[in-house]
Amino acid sequence: MSEGIAERIEAVRWRMAAACERAGRDPAGVALVAVSKGFGPEEVAAAAACGVEVFGENRVQEAAQKIPLCPGRLEWHMVGHLQRNKARPAVGLFRAIHAVDSWRLLEALNAACEEAGCSRLPVLLEVNVAGESSKFGLAPGEVAEVVERSAQLARLEVRGLMTIPPFRPDPEEARPFFRRLRELRDACRERTGAPLDDLSMGMSADLEVAIEEGATWVRVGTAIFGARTRKQWSASEGGDE
Repeated sequence: MSEGIAERIEAVRWRMAAACERAGRDPAGVALVAVSKGFGPEEVAAAAACGVEVFGENRVQEAAQKIPLCPGRLEWHMVGHLQRNKARPAVGLFRAIHAVDSWRLLEALNAACEEAGCSRLPVLLEVNVAGESSKFGLAPGEVAEVVERSAQLARLEVRGLMTIPPFRPDPEEARPFFRRLRELRDACRERTGAPLDDLSMGMSADLEVAIEEGATWVRVGTAIFGARTRKQWSASEGGDE
């Protein structure tokens, strides 16, 4: 199942570099998260052998069973929706959380960090830029206040913002949503003084547009590991049901 991963990673890196060149950006300012949801340790190891260092997971349970079977030098990020009751295990598994969608989740993560003795966990606030009822995330108007309040949480560091735009067949149609997130980040910087250096936005289909609009993290799964036609890493192999 790991066949072709090296070629796909090379293609993704070429796309990222080309987008940076068009935008006049330093490629070093855009990092790749290989989203390994549904794929097993063999595929992760194959990607790691190609120099990928950061991997993203969507489910705490799957990550807890998979990570111990993967190369130990890797960095893991939580990129999916995180429930408050999973904050404690998430703090033990992940080096960063990309999709913090409420103040209550921030409080839960801070408490979990205190309990575990963790210092300064990097987090990004998920913003529902399009206002879709089917998606999680803070409303744009809530973000600055949450950033300001987060100064109370000694164990967390709000590094920036994250979004998932509405799906459209044409990646160019995602551009207004990525631009809106960048503009919102800039406005929050001005109001709060927080650096908010990171923008986690862009996936397999639209990573170029996201980079052109300022992404510092792109979350890429299908373009690296292939299409997920079914749960390829099953419970019998250590994955979630």
